[in-house]
Amino acid sequence: MKQTYLTYAFLASIFLFTKTNSYSQTYDPYFGNLVDNVSATNIVNNLTAFQNFGVKEVGTQALTNAENWITTHYTNLGYSNIELQSFTYSSGTSNNIIVTKTGTTYPNTFLIIDGHYDTINGPGTNDNGSGTVLIMELARLLATVPTEYSIKFIHFSGEEDGLVGSNYYVNNTVIPQNLDIKLVLNIDEVGGVNGMTNNTIVCERDQSNTPSTNNAASNTATNQLATCIELYSNLNTEISYAYASDYIPFEDNNEIITGLYEYNETPYAHGPNDVLANMDTNYLYEVTKGTLGAALFFAEVDFNALHSESFNLDPTINMYPNPSKGILHVDLKTLEHTTFKLMDILGKEVLSKTLKTTYSKIDVSYIKKGVYLAVFETNNNRITKKLIIY
Repeated sequence: MKQTYLTYAFLASIFLFTKTNSYSQTYDPYFGNLVDNVSATNIVNNLTAFQNFGVKEVGTQALTNAENWITTHYTNLGYSNIELQSFTYSSGTSNNIIVTKTGTTYPNTFLIIDGHYDTINGPGTNDNGSGTVLIMELARLLATVPTEYSIKFIHFSGEEDGLVGSNYYVNNTVIPQNLDIKLVLNIDEVGGVNGMTNNTIVCERDQSNTPSTNNAASNTATNQLATCIELYSNLNTEISYAYASDYIPFEDNNEIITGLYEYNETPYAHGPNDVLANMDTNYLYEVTKGTLGAALFFAEVDFNALHSESFNLDPTINMYPNPSKGILHVDLKTLEHTTFKLMDILGKEVLSKTLKTTYSKIDVSYIKKGVYLAVFETNNNRITKKLIIY
């Protein structure tokens, strides 16, 4: 949480910087398909659960309960590289939660998406339950998406006591391991204020002079972040400067940072009234959509991996073309009762058909563009393969 809020706005318009990312910053239909699956229901349910743990200060059972809940969420999503990094200071012992998704091309270079999950003097549903559940929703939707760069979802503890957890991580992981960080994207207090017009999100850049080496790169990344927010949500953006949150230890280590913070600053932070009723959950929903678009952009979806699926599923089944946009052809080498199902990335069934002959044509032209699982079930076997509809 930031104790003060001073806006640093551009004088006239955002300067166009040369992009270091290989992607063009135009609307990407694949990104848009994933963004459309952000769940407002998940956001509200997770905020409610976070709030119900109570005041989550370091050394309390409430914080431990929140930690267990967050960790279980990632386990249930299928993540296996989950680290609890323990640290101890005057308030007690706590854990940073570090979840790693490995990239296909640059597995040792990381996009870090972080936010703190400890609170002070209240349940902290906005500060920083909003950032916590946003990151959890991103992790859900990115779980099966191949990205060229690795992603670390990090939930820091001890932020409210002076960025203790993030300082510990930088000093005990980043520096000794010489961790190769592409970008740090910090999410802190992005829940908006109930009753106000919440249509702008603040994108924060590095303007520190100690050091200043990466300020230009941070400026570029922050403008790219703002562009993504406006492409994949209905929000406006404003550029400001980074201060008083968990990206600061990274900034001090000369890493490239950016961040998000609500434009209308809540008056309820650090108190008992920082609750769901005083937030704007639709605003958080839009922030989450824009942030997911940015995460896909910065982590760089590996479209080669998406498109490299072999047409030959199994010696007994052949499916083509893949990718497909109209008629899908299926050859069965043996005539056997086979059920064909198409599942979206969330596991929802969008098509089911019984194949009664050795050759079938299946119309997929009406199905929304995206990545699906084609499931073939027989009496004795179940074969699953990725199918792209474009």
